[in-house]
Amino acid sequence: MTTADPTATSEETIFTWGAPPLKFGAGAIDEIGFEMTGYDVTRVLIITDPGVRALGVPERIAESLQRYGIGSEIFDGVHVEPTDDSMIKATEYARAQGPWDGFVAVGGGSAIDTAKAINLLTSGPGELMDFINKPIGNAKVPEGPLKPLIAVPTTAGTGSESTAMCVLDILSMKVKTGISHWRLRPTLAVIDPLVTMSLPPEVTAAAGMDIVCHALESYTARWYTTFDRKKPEERVTYCGSNPVSDLWCEKSMALLAQSFRNAVHRGSDDLEARSNMMMAATFAGMGFGNSGVHIPHANAYPIAGMVKDFRPAGYPQDEPMVPHGMSVSLTAPEAFRFSFESAPDRHLKAAELMAPRAEKLNDQREQLPSVLVDLMRDIGIPNGIGGVGFTEADVPDLVPGTMKQQRLLATCPRTPTEDDIAGILTRSVENW
Repeated sequence: MTTADPTATSEETIFTWGAPPLKFGAGAIDEIGFEMTGYDVTRVLIITDPGVRALGVPERIAESLQRYGIGSEIFDGVHVEPTDDSMIKATEYARAQGPWDGFVAVGGGSAIDTAKAINLLTSGPGELMDFINKPIGNAKVPEGPLKPLIAVPTTAGTGSESTAMCVLDILSMKVKTGISHWRLRPTLAVIDPLVTMSLPPEVTAAAGMDIVCHALESYTARWYTTFDRKKPEERVTYCGSNPVSDLWCEKSMALLAQSFRNAVHRGSDDLEARSNMMMAATFAGMGFGNSGVHIPHANAYPIAGMVKDFRPAGYPQDEPMVPHGMSVSLTAPEAFRFSFESAPDRHLKAAELMAPRAEKLNDQREQLPSVLVDLMRDIGIPNGIGGVGFTEADVPDLVPGTMKQQRLLATCPRTPTEDDIAGILTRSVENW
């Protein structure tokens, strides 16, 4: 009996999926010292930002490490929405104070992504731009294993605790991009919903929209068999939607439908809603971290990178910024109108999962955008890119930044042209 040779086809037949081990629950951060004993470490750098340090969480982790004979130091210089400059400075600090046997990242995606970069750049040769995704950087592959990294999210949004990528702004280009390689994935994710109880509603809303877009973009991404077949050494972290990522995204959307609005409006005393949001973020990370995201995230990078004077409530006010979760949501309704024809059933299923009791519209193309707009209006997300300071006149400047995100755009089931992106951005100046 003979079997067909899968390498004879030009279409991909293989998908990959990976995620770190997980410890979840109230009080989980107090067990990090025990967890670190499994990795033969004696000296750990705890990476966080000033706001999270003020809550005392990094000190609790340092105490947990000390109970098991592991020394640590806290670096609280993480920049909210990290840049190439902030990551280089953080890495320089880690190199000067090192060597380190391991790392603990405590905070939102900014802290976890900064820790990933520090781990990468202190574990082997190379500088930041060597590893940045093409065409902005050289997409160099890490030469060997990285140090143990435990990720402790304090916001429910990025899912960075379960992904193999980090995101940053390149200041000189006014664009957001990233580094993607499976070695960046944290060694362990420790998720404690109690640390999110005091999050401001504005931060809860923006971070939560990142979960929404992760789940939706992953679920509507190109199916993995539609890509050209790759050699093993050429396979990237994003492999397209697949049976495993679909399961995590569906579960994430169901949790969002159940708890997102409660977390925004009553989050200070609703542990169940906070717990569900943390799970939703991690589950969506397990989905998009393998299948990929597409147009909303590609548009978000220049929107955040070219911010003018917008200073969102609930965030530090010392400089303009568009929080990542907010920036990905601003063009999402229009992006899913564009991608609808490529997979109508998936868009409709996603809308039903996100809003099971929503009215069914005659124009099916409008079902998912309608669900998103209704949610965004309720939780206080700005009304399109105009709500954060952009006008139609800015669209020609935003388009090139989106088109540089070919790693993301390639995951869209309907490949957009520059004119398509310009149209999506223009129609997203206002979403309602």
